[in-house]
Amino acid sequence: MTFSTSGPLHPVILDDIRGAQKMLSGVARTTPMEGSRHLSQLVGAPVHLKCENLQRTGSFKLRGAYVRIAGLSPEERAAGVVAASAGNHAQGVALASSLLGVRSTVFMPMGAPLPKVAATREYGAEVKLHGQVIEETLAAAQEYAHDTGAVFIHPFDHPDIIAGQGTVGLEILEQCPEVRTIVIGVGGGGLVAGIAVAVKALRPDVKLVGVQAEGSAAYPPSLSAGHPVSIDAPTTMADGIKVGRPGDVPFKIIGDLVDEVRTVSEDALSSALLLCLERAKLVVEPAGASPVAALLSDPRSFKGPVVALLSGGNVDPLLMQRILRHGMAAAGRYLSLRVRLTDRPGALAALLGSLSVVDANVLDVSHVRTDPRLGLTEVEVELQLETKGPEHCEQVATALREAGYTVIN
Repeated sequence: MTFSTSGPLHPVILDDIRGAQKMLSGVARTTPMEGSRHLSQLVGAPVHLKCENLQRTGSFKLRGAYVRIAGLSPEERAAGVVAASAGNHAQGVALASSLLGVRSTVFMPMGAPLPKVAATREYGAEVKLHGQVIEETLAAAQEYAHDTGAVFIHPFDHPDIIAGQGTVGLEILEQCPEVRTIVIGVGGGGLVAGIAVAVKALRPDVKLVGVQAEGSAAYPPSLSAGHPVSIDAPTTMADGIKVGRPGDVPFKIIGDLVDEVRTVSEDALSSALLLCLERAKLVVEPAGASPVAALLSDPRSFKGPVVALLSGGNVDPLLMQRILRHGMAAAGRYLSLRVRLTDRPGALAALLGSLSVVDANVLDVSHVRTDPRLGLTEVEVELQLETKGPEHCEQVATALREAGYTVIN
């Protein structure tokens, strides 16, 4: 299979994706698909998880990067490639380049997680840290391409990238031929566009649902306007889908072939990540968990069997810790409250005894004695508790009030 490397960009068709699948044989893994009993019960139909978080480099990005770089001419390969990324695309380009014997340079933001920087270097790329936000990093990479002649490898806005990502769609149809709905996280749009081309060509009856984070949802307004629209300062914990403007190449494909694009909250993302870890024993980054977040947000609106694509699992351990705490709070598994006490010996012990009666696990205790709202003999105790869910949270607060404590939520 030969991909064009000059002239106008060609449209992506099923034959391109089938050719990409042959090219990726022995390079990208055919990732497993796991059933989820918990999600199936919520949805009322079988739900399967397509585990691209178990792909080489930890995400689907290797697929498109390899196909794009493999399609370069000998002269372009000799000039090397350059990319800009905070993580997954960086690692995909680095490994693909190493496998193909091409020199790669990857620009990453100054604040990129250290494990992702280290992994990108280990895959063989020269890493340059530049810029505080990805737009600055992107500009630096494009300037480098202009100055050196290196080929810029865009993360989503190129037909070869889309064709490579579309091989995930072929695998889904092979692994779950009875599928009725596929749910996919959406950033710039390369992944969902490729899957849409593959799936709609073979199974036009399958519904495709894209998912974006509420604070970084450029596709809904763009689809309404009929052209890509930029949003200012996208914000979300899901950096893999934190893109402020749809790609020009995937945009038309998505407009024509994707049935729906939904948005999910940060609470839903963190709850989904927690569910993947606890119930499926899968480490998934927030962007990869976005399809699960959509299922949790409105489970009965999906026609099954459903395949939810876990697109990546590269998450910084420190971020994972914060997200898990957020997810547990969103699920009612953490309770933060303040209790006003008389400041006397034994008062705190009595309070903790009351909490033990209702089986609340105390994680942290702090005292406030200098607040002007407090009386001379009063102290306020701030408690962080681990609980069993929303009903248990209410039981804990009620039990403390019945014991005579002033509880301030």
